[in-house]
Amino acid sequence: MLSKEVKAEIYGSLNEKNGVYSGYVTSQEAMGQSVYVLSRKGVGEFVYGIITAVITTTDGSEKYVVTQKFEIMYEPEIRQRLSAVKSLKIDKISCLYEKSCGAVILYKEKGADEASILLVKNQKGRFWSFPKGHVELWENEKETAVREIKEETDLDVEILDNFREISDYCPFGKIRKRVVFFLAAAKTNKVRIQESEIESYTWVKLSDAKKVCTYDNDLRVIDKAREYYEDHLRKN
Repeated sequence: MLSKEVKAEIYGSLNEKNGVYSGYVTSQEAMGQSVYVLSRKGVGEFVYGIITAVITTTDGSEKYVVTQKFEIMYEPEIRQRLSAVKSLKIDKISCLYEKSCGAVILYKEKGADEASILLVKNQKGRFWSFPKGHVELWENEKETAVREIKEETDLDVEILDNFREISDYCPFGKIRKRVVFFLAAAKTNKVRIQESEIESYTWVKLSDAKKVCTYDNDLRVIDKAREYYEDHLRKN
């Protein structure tokens, strides 16, 4: 049912401060199904929305979460809002929207003609990409990128100004993933990987990175990183 558009009638407010309402579906999709409706702006008698999350409770039952079409909510916010419903015991949650942040990490050795970038391969992954991870509640995008880089590689980095690239894609046709990449500078190339998340890593010259990466979105980000490097950093 994830991603289905529905019309839901509102029963009432479960926690108006958190924007949590109870309702039931009145459209053909999931007719009569009770749902939690989440909103940042309040609701009327009906909402026209999307099933944004499917919750599996600790007793094995499923609950649907509906948000209005113009409101994109990621898992941390959904969990935070639903925490006001004390009777709801969440075992796991599948969300329509996922957001991660990371960075293309630059390091230039003394005397080198060109900077290198760090590529990582995730556990069970087949392709090289950049360090990244999911946004947590109350974090901004840059804070997420810095934290995830530290956790996955043990590198402390400086996020460079005026570089922000977005990759949007839909694996399996439903989940709508957004990854925000920054450009970051590392003071060292000494990496210590988080083995539970990262299988391996490699430093490659920026000019050679497109020979290693595969995804079109990553190739586009590399092109943008090279353009930024040539315009702002290479002379340094």
